[in-house]
Amino acid sequence: MRLQHFKAMVERMATEIPREYLDGIAAIEVSEKAVPHPLRDHVYTLGECIPFHTGTDDVMSRVVLHHGSFQALAHDRPDFDWREEAWETLLHELRHHLEWRARTDELEAYDWAAEQSFARAEGEPFDPLFFRAGEQVGDGVYRVDDDVFLERVVRAPPATADFGWHGRQYRVAVPPEPLPLYLTVEGLRHPPPGDVVLVFRRKPRLVDLFRGARRPTERRAEVEALN
Repeated sequence: MRLQHFKAMVERMATEIPREYLDGIAAIEVSEKAVPHPLRDHVYTLGECIPFHTGTDDVMSRVVLHHGSFQALAHDRPDFDWREEAWETLLHELRHHLEWRARTDELEAYDWAAEQSFARAEGEPFDPLFFRAGEQVGDGVYRVDDDVFLERVVRAPPATADFGWHGRQYRVAVPPEPLPLYLTVEGLRHPPPGDVVLVFRRKPRLVDLFRGARRPTERRAEVEALN
C-alpha cells in the first residue's frame, strides 16, 4: 500500500474511534520510517505512543504508525492485512497512552533521557548513563527516540566486539579510547531511523563518587557482517 493511501486509511480509522478514547491524544500520525526490532529478525515496530508533558499535570501523547515497518512486514507475509494490522496497532498505542498517564514518574525519567539524547546529538555535555532511563527492549539494550544503545560493562575497551542486530551477527573493531566510549556503528543491513551505539563502560567504583562523571568519548566504526 502506498504511503498516501495508508495515511488516508489511518485518518478514516481515527474518525471511527469514540471521542472519549482520544482524551489526551494530541495527534495520530503516519511516518515513513521502518523501525526494525534490535534483536528479532523479521520483526518491526509498527507504531509508537510518544508521551509528553504540557506544563500541567496532564500527559499528552502523539500516536505514530510507521508505514515503512508495515511495508517491510507486508513484503515478508503475502497474507498481510493492512487494515487489520493498522487497527490493532492503533488500539495498542492508545492503550499505551492510558498506561503512560498512570506512570508519571517513568514519563519524567524518559523526558530527561530524551533531553540528554538531544544534548548528545548537539555535541553538548550529557550524562553517560542517560540511555538507561529509556525504553529497555532487551538485556542491555535500550532505545531513546530513534537511537538504540547496546550496553557493555568492561574493564578496558576490547580489540573487537561482536553483537546481534535484527537477527544477524556483526563484529566491529573497538578503538583504544578512554571509557566510557560511545561507538556508533555503521553498515548494518537493517539500520534503525537513528543511531545504533555500543556503549562501553566500567562497573561503577567508589572513587567515581569523588571524581564525578567523565564525559564519554564518541567514535564511529564500520561493522563486519558475520552471517
